Amino acid sequence: QVRLVESGGGLVQAGDSLRLSCAASGGPVSTSTTAWFRQTPGKEREFVAGITSNGGRPNYADAVAGRFTISRDNTKSVVYLQMNSLKSEDAAVYYCALRRRLIDRIPIMAHEYEYWGQGTQVTVSS
Repeated sequence: QVRLVESGGGLVQAGDSLRLSCAASGGPVSTSTTAWFRQTPGKEREFVAGITSNGGRPNYADAVAGRFTISRDNTKSVVYLQMNSLKSEDAAVYYCALRRRLIDRIPIMAHEYEYWGQGTQVTVSS
């Protein structure tokens, strides 16, 4: 069973940077597509960024493109989300998601991912 554990969340000021990590275990995660989603109270979980198994062709939501960078280190089974120039609207619980079934694109819908972490809180003060 795949297990995902997020870390790196916290309280920062607007304009600051933060790096989230997602550590995966329990299966051949290096061949999986991995993504970050975020969720605020009362809203659906939204796609933030995704990356293929070999690290190529990352995909970003328009709201974070140019500020966030997703990357992965398959030797450590870790996926990162570098978040720069944080805004108050970036505040949310951030979730790591993994899809093991092969697909020729990076899914942006939550239901297309099979495994989820417990989430890490990001708070941005203005």
